[in-house]
Amino acid sequence: MRRLTPLLLATQFLRSFLIGALACIFMLMPVWAQAAPTAPIRVDGLRLFEVSQLGNYSAKNRTEEANAILEAAIKSPQVPQVEVIERNQLPVIRVDDGYLLTVTQQDALAGRTAEEQAEVWAQQIREAIQQARYQQSSVYIRSALLLAASSVLVTLALHWFLGRIWNRWLRRFIPKEMNDPETGRLAGGIELLLQSTLNLGRVGMWLVTAVYISNLFPLSRLWSRRILDTLVGTLASPVISLGEDSYSIVDMVVLIGLFLGLIILARSTRKLLRSRVLQVTKMSRGAQEAIAFLTNYGLIFVGTLVLLQLWGLDLSSLTILASVLGVGIGLGLQGIAKEFVSGLVIIFERPIQVGDFVEVGEELMGTVERISIRSTEIRTLDQVSIIVPNSHFLESEVVNWSHGSPVSRLKLPVGVAYGSNPSAVRSALIDAVKEHPDVLGDPAPRVWLKEFGDSSINFEVLVWITEPRKQFQIKSDLYFRIEAILRHRHVEIPFPQRDLHVRAGSLPVELSPKLEESLAELSEGFAAWLKHSINGGAQEKSKQANQDNGGASQRD
Repeated sequence: MRRLTPLLLATQFLRSFLIGALACIFMLMPVWAQAAPTAPIRVDGLRLFEVSQLGNYSAKNRTEEANAILEAAIKSPQVPQVEVIERNQLPVIRVDDGYLLTVTQQDALAGRTAEEQAEVWAQQIREAIQQARYQQSSVYIRSALLLAASSVLVTLALHWFLGRIWNRWLRRFIPKEMNDPETGRLAGGIELLLQSTLNLGRVGMWLVTAVYISNLFPLSRLWSRRILDTLVGTLASPVISLGEDSYSIVDMVVLIGLFLGLIILARSTRKLLRSRVLQVTKMSRGAQEAIAFLTNYGLIFVGTLVLLQLWGLDLSSLTILASVLGVGIGLGLQGIAKEFVSGLVIIFERPIQVGDFVEVGEELMGTVERISIRSTEIRTLDQVSIIVPNSHFLESEVVNWSHGSPVSRLKLPVGVAYGSNPSAVRSALIDAVKEHPDVLGDPAPRVWLKEFGDSSINFEVLVWITEPRKQFQIKSDLYFRIEAILRHRHVEIPFPQRDLHVRAGSLPVELSPKLEESLAELSEGFAAWLKHSINGGAQEKSKQANQDNGGASQRD
């Protein structure tokens, strides 16, 4: 059973949280669609309560007038008086004998009457005005400055302490499998993810501190509230129109978030099917992958349609967009469309499946690990993942060692020296290969005498195996066994050699008369030149001897 590390637990918690959030959003979407628009009543930037629309009078218009009156009351030198009176059988909140707000039963919370809600709101307004007037005093400003400085120092300490905890303590809980085998440190992608998470935590901490400090001072609170309202208004304003409906940036962000949640849900379902449900059926690995693949993309397709419908998007308005995409696929995306169709053919026809040992071309050989809609991942014997486009499997020859049955036959050529007993060699080869644990006993190993070569008698050993991916290792083991047993039984394995035999004797050569005459003249000329050279050299030596004798007589 896999050991659950804190990192894996955090990942599972985040995944479960996203799936749960997605489900909650689905349940709350009808509530959001039916909710009436409201607007807040604020005193000095602090939100007190919200009011709804009153007839043709929008909630925003009601709050704008009331907030302006409250802002003027705070700046008044005298303490404003807040009271509730009845007018036209409806409670009305007044400030310094001036109209502020009419409370209806629609504004009241559950279990309260309009009069009770008016009294509660009036009390909240009195307390908020009193607090706002106190926050304008010098005593509060000094204490707020002290709190702001303290919060900055605390945030700095937490910023440093968070980095220490992250680097010294939390890294110990990360599995060693995530480390780079060469350097022993975390892999680059994981290091970037952890550093990004730490930076996001620090940025979030500083944002909380900034919001807290801005809420301490009335002026900064008012400006931050205005900036926030402007930002929210900008994000909530319609920017895209499809048919009669308009969508804001917030709508698009929520739609993208829902789509990402749908993808996470589809992937989690695929992993659950592959690791829990389909394994019980005892199906082949390729069939399990095909079912999980179809389930994944089927959920994404159906979920996307449901999301668009729940979001209020009329799918008929996307017909023009679909036609444009069709033209783009036909012209500019031919390669992607080609791989897409090839992937569908591979998934449904299943010429190759996940787990098959295949050979593509002359150099690529490995196990199929994953088949996607565009490409196929093959892990070679060197444990290197290679991504192959799906069209390669349909346009070129592919050797699938595992197709239909994993049983494969290996051929091992062996040559022995002339003079060896073929029957003894055959017996030795059978004994060498039949005891190997990866060699099947049925079909039994066979030995064929293939040919009489130039320097050896060539045999061929045939064995059957069920692990094609181990064929090179099995061949090496069998050759070791064959060499050892042949050497033990004194059977010679020759090396290529050539013998040249030269015999003495005359070679009959026929020459033409003209060639014979030319050769005779050449022979006579060479003999005369040689005789002249010999005689001239003897005369020269005699002359030199006479000169030497005459000189000696004169000296005497």
